[in-house]
Amino acid sequence: MLRQYGRTRRQLFEEIDAPNLKPLPGEPWVHAEWRRCRVGLDYHVEIERHYYSVPYRFARREVEARISARTVEIFLGGERIAAHMRGSGNGRHTTISAHMPSSHRRYGEWTPAKIRSEASRIGPMLRLLIDRIIEDRPHPEQGYRSCLGIIRLEKRFGAERLEAAALRALEIEARNYPSVKSILEKGLDRLATPASPEREPIIHTNIRGSDYYH
Repeated sequence: MLRQYGRTRRQLFEEIDAPNLKPLPGEPWVHAEWRRCRVGLDYHVEIERHYYSVPYRFARREVEARISARTVEIFLGGERIAAHMRGSGNGRHTTISAHMPSSHRRYGEWTPAKIRSEASRIGPMLRLLIDRIIEDRPHPEQGYRSCLGIIRLEKRFGAERLEAAALRALEIEARNYPSVKSILEKGLDRLATPASPEREPIIHTNIRGSDYYH
């Protein structure tokens, strides 16, 4: 009993606090961060080196991503347009089939045939690299981002260097846009790749040369 009020704490709670209480949330609170990003031509959004699909009609649109430890949600104008379980940052794609277009024409002129034609114009090594990128993906559209990015490097570095960079990328199995760009920026396309580099002999008092046995 609280003497100054003439009531117990329980009575005060029921008279004052209880009528103002609101129901608990239906779901527990989850920490999440928001991030602005742009949907790629391949209708995927990059979140920490993983790509998540949205309906193809939102390609190139600026969206907001709500990122939690387990989920990634994509919003446009306050409306959620996609939700995914969060994937690891391995450069792979998480794609919902319903997000995919029924025809490549929905992307305008950039069909697989058009991309391959552009690559062939630059050179056979680039065409082979583009083929490998597209074939590596579960859906051809998922390779559009890398393919178009690589082809557009021609404007900056020229066709001859891009063709040489494609050859180097194939040799080291680096079949993506960041790797080809890095090869060009570091000038690795201009370096010869020896087929079997010779090692310098090891000189040590405990190692006998070939003459010892003759």
